[in-house]
Amino acid sequence: MKYYSRLIDLACFKRDDIEAMTGNRATAHSVIEAYKKKGLIESVRRDLFVTISLETRQPVANRFVIASRAAPGAYVAYHSAFEYHGLANQVCYEVYAASKTRFRAFEHGGLTYRHVPTSLDAGVDSKNDVRVTDLERTVVDGIDNFEKVGGLEGFLPCIGMIPYLDSRKLMDYLNAYDTIFLYQKAGYILEHYQEALKLPAFFFDACRSKITKSKRYLYAGLRRVAHIQDKSWALYVPVDLLAVTRQGASHNE
Repeated sequence: MKYYSRLIDLACFKRDDIEAMTGNRATAHSVIEAYKKKGLIESVRRDLFVTISLETRQPVANRFVIASRAAPGAYVAYHSAFEYHGLANQVCYEVYAASKTRFRAFEHGGLTYRHVPTSLDAGVDSKNDVRVTDLERTVVDGIDNFEKVGGLEGFLPCIGMIPYLDSRKLMDYLNAYDTIFLYQKAGYILEHYQEALKLPAFFFDACRSKITKSKRYLYAGLRRVAHIQDKSWALYVPVDLLAVTRQGASHNE
């Protein structure tokens, strides 16, 4: 139990952390094996462990802390980020961790942790041992990939619960991705929430300035259902976007 209180503070850790704590590789190995047998720590995946609470017999680290330690520089993203921000409206048993370093999906505590490749580091906050995309980055990521935010019908209710978005941050992240289709989708979707999110007209003007006359479908499955053309955004879109949440159909990008 010599190191237990310090492991409680770490909550989620790697073998290197124990080596730094004990000052010796062999001692670190002995501590890990002994504490695992006593049920004081638990293996999450290779070289990643969590401390177990003596009171609850559950991991001290939550899903967000574990995702933040899944790989160097990892951070919580997509639907998992909405969950962290208290905006998710669906039960999800997958946890998305974005990082430049790839890792294989792994399961722990009934959850599957999945890697999302990324080349963008902007818009990531660090809070209480959790690295997570801020709200604006989470929204832009969700628009970029509906599939990882529960489909369009899972994404829109999250947007509907947000009281405010910083338009300049949104544009910074859109510019970082710099894809015409993303400007189109972001402008079209967020225009439906312009008043509620307090988004200025210049944000939409900036999005429109990036698009061409080439028309796209808002999501691939839209071809199979009734849709219309929104000439303002050069998109084929649902007849009623907000009705998507009531229909409960799958709308994955």
